[in-house]
Amino acid sequence: MAKRSKAQTELTIQQIMDEAFRQILTIGFETMSYSTLADALGISRTGVSHHFPRKLDFLLRLNERIGEHFISALDFSSNEALQYSWEQAMTRPEQQAVLRLFFSICGRIEDEMPEFIAVEQALQQAEAALGLAGRELVQELLGASALQLSSGNSLAKAA
Repeated sequence: MAKRSKAQTELTIQQIMDEAFRQILTIGFETMSYSTLADALGISRTGVSHHFPRKLDFLLRLNERIGEHFISALDFSSNEALQYSWEQAMTRPEQQAVLRLFFSICGRIEDEMPEFIAVEQALQQAEAALGLAGRELVQELLGASALQLSSGNSLAKAA
């Protein structure tokens, strides 16, 4: 077998990361597996695990990208705009997947588990734009979202 170039290896890694990101947002991190990634990319499971030996490695590499995706759906221009944009975001499965991942991470005690950027960025941006009231609103919306995701109710009912 011919040796792969560094450019080919980097392209493969990027394709794996892009597919992992897509699957985290569509089927969820818990459902995503080396098999689902390999099948989607047409490569072997060993090919995936060679570059990402542990499933946690996907979170470590995609944390910032997931955070940016989540934050892009929110409007920090006022408390009302933030609440409305959060409620709208929570109607989209990919945004729900981000928060499911956050709540899943909160329940784990692992030294290598990253601080989940999406929620921290939301808290920081809300506080920077709206003061302490904005930060508190994000905390309330997180609580309402946890109830929504665990019960299947809409955010408007939970808030």
